[in-house]
Amino acid sequence: MIVNLLVDDGKHPEALLALEHGMVFRGRSCGAEGEMFGEIVFNTSMTGYQEIVTDPSYAGQIVALTYPQIGNYGITKIDMQADRPNLRGLVVHDMCYEPSNWQSVESLPDFLKRNNVVAIEDVDVRALTLNIREKGAMRAAISTKDLDPEHLIERVQASPHIAEHNFVADVSHEDRFTVKPEGRKVRHQIVVVDCGIKQGILDWLAKVGCEVTVVPWNTPFSAIDELYPDGVFFSNGPGDPSSVPETVETVKATLGKYPIFGICLGNQMLSMAAGAEIEKLKYGHHGANEPVMNLLTGKVEITAQNHNYGPVFSSFGPLIPELSGGVKEHPTDLRYWSQHHIAPVAQTKKFGRVRLTHVNLNDGSCEGIQFLDIPAFSMQYHPEGKPGPNDSTYAFEAFVRLMDGNKDYLDIDVREGRNH
Repeated sequence: MIVNLLVDDGKHPEALLALEHGMVFRGRSCGAEGEMFGEIVFNTSMTGYQEIVTDPSYAGQIVALTYPQIGNYGITKIDMQADRPNLRGLVVHDMCYEPSNWQSVESLPDFLKRNNVVAIEDVDVRALTLNIREKGAMRAAISTKDLDPEHLIERVQASPHIAEHNFVADVSHEDRFTVKPEGRKVRHQIVVVDCGIKQGILDWLAKVGCEVTVVPWNTPFSAIDELYPDGVFFSNGPGDPSSVPETVETVKATLGKYPIFGICLGNQMLSMAAGAEIEKLKYGHHGANEPVMNLLTGKVEITAQNHNYGPVFSSFGPLIPELSGGVKEHPTDLRYWSQHHIAPVAQTKKFGRVRLTHVNLNDGSCEGIQFLDIPAFSMQYHPEGKPGPNDSTYAFEAFVRLMDGNKDYLDIDVREGRNH
């Protein structure tokens, strides 16, 4: 099936977007010419395209933006989340070539061209999004070279799956570096294991008084231990967590030795280290409007998310009924716990008790866990909100409180994080 909204303006070459199950969209190039293959996902954010394009967690993926017009305010220096884009391609309905913003240094199309990012516009992103919701995230390609729909589909079907490559190694910094809090007292010195960390996360760790030493993704525990940190942070990153077994082993060695905070891929790796299973979501969570309940406070946070994988809470171990509202068996839908305002606790084989702290109210997936017998917690979403709301920035203060030895470190009103 070919979806065609193309109106030839004589300025931009024709491009094709082909999905592995046979759907093809005709459009125009609005970035670099060429072709790129990857896993296609959609993002529902209304703003923040620059943060999305430069988010290392999108490595290996083609991102379709559901908001109809993209590029209106151009590219600014302050919104970069990495030094370059890492996504495989960009899909939009209507690209703006003449942005209006006093901070803009260049247009989004020029930025994409300069960084060799293939992009396509004049696409019916509503039809595309509905298709991904029905069929799930799948392999795709954008091309300005191969304009034969059947041939491009065949090539997409022969391309590798995203789980076959370690994209973390592609986006992690190779060398160690330090980020210090400017104009603030250093409260703690921490190590960040960089699996594709966003600049916004580093900024927030510094804002709450952490002096940060960033190390590459494959740094062993022995090298971390030599730094004598007050805590260890495992970052967000792209792809399947099973592609980074070295980092999972580092997490295992660190659990119980130092206070730990993990975000997104970090949450998945903490879960795997504790023996839990990881599932691939049908089309993932990508956007700045995902509702999540904090089961400890009963507050609902509107969160920014970017992931295709997540932990299965029932796989941590059996429930402890006396700590789970008397419930003995895991419910099939985690929204049971949000409806009953219970933060259930499971018994792991090696690391003691693990509490479910956050639940996605759209699909009932696990969004956060807390180890009760060792100092560690993690969240599946991006609390720094780049782009997105700042409801969850309290997580960074919670990490500081954990390193301070505060047992109720996660029991924070969402408004507290907005004071920084």
